[in-house]
Amino acid sequence: MRLILALFLGLPLLCAQSNLKWVATWAASAHGPYPSGNASAQPNLRFAFPSPETGARDQSFRLIVQPDLWGGRMRFHFSNVFGDRPVTFDGVYVGLHLSGGAVQDATNRPVQFAGKQSVTILAGGSVWSDAVDLKFVTKAALSALQGRKLAVSFHVPGESGRMTWHAKALTTSYLSAPGAGAKGQLADESAFPFTTTSWYFLDAVDVMAPSNTHVVVAFGDSITDGTASTLNGDDRWPNDLSRRLHAAYGSRASVVNAGIGGNQVLGPAEYTVARPFSGGPAAGQRLERDVVALSGVTSVIWLEGINDFGANATAEAVQAGMREIVGRLRKSIPGIKIIGATVITALGASGAHGSEAEDLKRKALNEFIRTGGLFDGVADFDRATLDPATGQLRPEFVPDSTTGGAGDHLHPNRAGYLAIAAAIDIKSL
Repeated sequence: MRLILALFLGLPLLCAQSNLKWVATWAASAHGPYPSGNASAQPNLRFAFPSPETGARDQSFRLIVQPDLWGGRMRFHFSNVFGDRPVTFDGVYVGLHLSGGAVQDATNRPVQFAGKQSVTILAGGSVWSDAVDLKFVTKAALSALQGRKLAVSFHVPGESGRMTWHAKALTTSYLSAPGAGAKGQLADESAFPFTTTSWYFLDAVDVMAPSNTHVVVAFGDSITDGTASTLNGDDRWPNDLSRRLHAAYGSRASVVNAGIGGNQVLGPAEYTVARPFSGGPAAGQRLERDVVALSGVTSVIWLEGINDFGANATAEAVQAGMREIVGRLRKSIPGIKIIGATVITALGASGAHGSEAEDLKRKALNEFIRTGGLFDGVADFDRATLDPATGQLRPEFVPDSTTGGAGDHLHPNRAGYLAIAAAIDIKSL
């Protein structure tokens, strides 16, 4: 009767169920202060953000994010971890993304913080919003919502200072002009003339879901972040894995992406707002924030190491770093399953990557991942993407899917990411 009554009244489906918990349904690892990072296909932002030191100024953001798991009750995590001063948010709204910078009519809902319409987050801090009931998420709507996106809008009064961000969203979001004021309550797009392919301040979304829901975190560098995948195509390998899991298990699983372009296992040794590194803090430095603190985590797939070799780290040092981090993960989340992903070839790439010496280190690390006994399972991305004749990526995986062009022989394209996702044994998660 409770379920029937809830549907009759149009209340969110999951609010009528018991035995629920918060689980991560979307994440974007905050990795530094804007503009430090490795954005892809970024429009020129000089009109939206004239000064990185000033950041946002009395303007509104409309960030477009795709929940991996839909439900009627959600909450939103805002971060100022790389800020240099307190930042205030007000006029926060969430609704169903329509298209462009517009929100579907009658879906935009206000978001509060401890019952208030605004919140101030100190430099280095973060905060969860109150739970928001999304009345458009009903039983009848769930199948149609899979793959749809949320529009999370908020206003920064005054100046934000250095903005905590995730550079490589590979998703178009929308910005008002500086001085435009609070516009998040509007459903139309007229107040959001500027676009960005990055996310700012928002770094996690939770959904209330059954307590047996599995949450898989994809932890890694630019290949997990999705470099060379399709802009707005949602075809990074974690997206492809998500579609496989939902096809097999329905709504019992959620996949969230904790990749950062340029990230390393070991370096940099120190990360500060004043001296940021484009690849973000080292994996061990961000582990608690980007994996352990996410809600309901049950499995991690970890792909990393090639950027360490590009910075001249030894295979032995990377292996030691992995042992230390895996040990911390097991201690922090008892029973977690940790899948080691083999590092794909960069042979033939230019710049810091592509040498024979780097490839020998990569092969040594992969042998450790396959046979060292550290991981609960192995996802052999290397074998799924390698051209045995050349030692490079298979040629059909090289051309860039984001902006076109020949590709860099380091990041696989859409076809390569599909092959990577297919190499994961979903029964091991």
